[in-house]
Amino acid sequence: MVVSMAGFTINDAITKTLVVSMNQGQVMLVRGLFATALVLVLALPQGALRAPRRLAHPMIALRIVGELGGTITFLLALAHLPLANVSAILQALPLAVTMGAALFLGETVGWRRWLAIAVGFAGVLIVIRPGYEGFNAFSLLALSTVVFCAVRDLATKRIPQEIPSLMVSTVTAAAVTVAGGLLIVPMGGWSPMTLQETGSLVAAAALLILGYQCIITAMRLGDISFVAPFRYTALFWAILLGYFIFSDVPDMPMVVGALVIVCSGLYTLYRERKVGRRQPAAESTGPTMAPDGI
Repeated sequence: MVVSMAGFTINDAITKTLVVSMNQGQVMLVRGLFATALVLVLALPQGALRAPRRLAHPMIALRIVGELGGTITFLLALAHLPLANVSAILQALPLAVTMGAALFLGETVGWRRWLAIAVGFAGVLIVIRPGYEGFNAFSLLALSTVVFCAVRDLATKRIPQEIPSLMVSTVTAAAVTVAGGLLIVPMGGWSPMTLQETGSLVAAAALLILGYQCIITAMRLGDISFVAPFRYTALFWAILLGYFIFSDVPDMPMVVGALVIVCSGLYTLYRERKVGRRQPAAESTGPTMAPDGI
């Protein structure tokens, strides 16, 4: 799980270095082409793309909408915020999914978990610090990413089990790729790419697939209640990479807010295990927390 989170976060760091020289649509297109190709390599041998009529399910369409919205807002936020700040805000995703499951899917959430959700979003406000010096409006885009990703993950929970996960992953990756191509001109047009930039996008796509394979192995072989909390190591990697690559030093509000969010998420996971839920929200959210086009 730790290796998986490292792979996902390094992918985010690579993406952050690239959005300086090319627009977000171009990053979505090029990275998406490689990611789609890699997913197809996994999906075709397993026959996951048979019976394509299954793709007409409305929850797949809703999942794609959530992924597209999350990807666009995430890339815009990533270009203007420290990596650690974006990662800290995204750690609230399991809390948002728990809240969404209670409000829209009729799942029972006790007062302790509602309190943890409230405390967690108070932590988000500490990181964002609206109305105070140091407030960055792009933090609201990162918060929008949480909303879009919650929609994605709640829709994923409603997709029938007989639809292969790799089929959903393939069509999602393809949709994000197409959307990236459509956004290139509105976002400023195509920028010539160097061999190094192309290689970086290939590496980013490969890290996504590596992260997915590691997280699947971790969930299958490890005890889930023990493994799931290690998803929060993504924040550690984000702080580390932000410091060494971008020279970003987290300030005290960001550190305090991140700790509040993580502790709230861990307590929510504990309570969900305590009441015997089979699939806690912290496990049913997208593996990367952030949108990834898969």
